[in-house]
Amino acid sequence: MVEKTPASTFWPSFYEPFRHFGTRLSEWLAPAAEASSDGKVYRIAVELPGVEEKDIDISIDDGMVTVKGEKKESREEKGETWYFSERQYGSFSRSFRLPADADPGKVSAALKDGVLMLTVERAAPEVTKARKVPIGRG
Repeated sequence: MVEKTPASTFWPSFYEPFRHFGTRLSEWLAPAAEASSDGKVYRIAVELPGVEEKDIDISIDDGMVTVKGEKKESREEKGETWYFSERQYGSFSRSFRLPADADPGKVSAALKDGVLMLTVERAAPEVTKARKVPIGRG
């Protein structure tokens, strides 16, 4: 068994607030999402303004749906005496754990007005019939 003993020096406690900074930053930069469900399907809406369909990758693995992509946006304006150019580039990734009754084989996606809508059907509940269990001797 491995144990970690708390260090009593000044330096480890000084750096503690910054230890998970990278994780917090990536969560802040990840696209906003919302999830909902009804009796038949689960829905996940992911906000992806300015991202084209060809730049989005959706995968399902081991009960997780992952949306990855890259935003490539460029704007350029010119006038007689002025010039303006603005570019935004960046990759993103967002993962969602599917509930136990979700059917990973029945997932669909649609992109409209900068919102990616994932629809995951619920699996039909297994109906088990009552049965007798024999008692063995011995």
